[in-house]
Amino acid sequence: MKQLLSSRWYLGLFFWIISFSWSLSMNAATLSPAELTIEQASTQLKTRMQDPAFTKDFGQITEFVKSVIYPKVDFDKVSSLVLGKHWKTASEDEKKRFKQEFQLLIIRSYSRAFTEFKEWSVKFLPLETTDNPDKVVVKTEIIQPGLQPIAISYKMAQNKGEWKAYDITIEGVSLVTNYRSSFNADIERSGSLTSVIEDLAKRNKEALTAKDQTEKSPS
Repeated sequence: MKQLLSSRWYLGLFFWIISFSWSLSMNAATLSPAELTIEQASTQLKTRMQDPAFTKDFGQITEFVKSVIYPKVDFDKVSSLVLGKHWKTASEDEKKRFKQEFQLLIIRSYSRAFTEFKEWSVKFLPLETTDNPDKVVVKTEIIQPGLQPIAISYKMAQNKGEWKAYDITIEGVSLVTNYRSSFNADIERSGSLTSVIEDLAKRNKEALTAKDQTEKSPS
């Protein structure tokens, strides 16, 4: 699979996570329920960001993502949107395996991005509503010293009283659409979804093994 290696996309993945955790521009009393979902974990992240050991420990980052981020992202919906037409013909085992490996891919990208971006703040823009009261678009700008603001929007849906994100758009480009294009090309080239899942699993395993060896090596 061709990974999204540009700094903009690593930055986007990073802020997809951190924007669930910290808003500096609005307080809880002025946020909508969907925006509150993005704001809720602020204290946890702020504390983590102040701990240099955290940003260097992949295990801690993984556990943070699992405990704080997974409940706020609809990975079933994200995975189905990323695979598109291939999700409909995939077996239940393929769907389960793809979702698992895709989550690991996001974690790996997040882990790298976490160590690269230090100074930032999040500004909430007016909420974009839709005809469906259970769907909204949360618009934000990422502010970094000396740089132009980066526009990042989150598509969110409410299910059983909980708001969860299912896509992120960075400067007008959808993360789901980008990944779908990449995976579709891989599936067409390899001839099967199973082959693509196995390749992704191999890449994840190699990356995690390399990361673990790096952390265990003497300084």
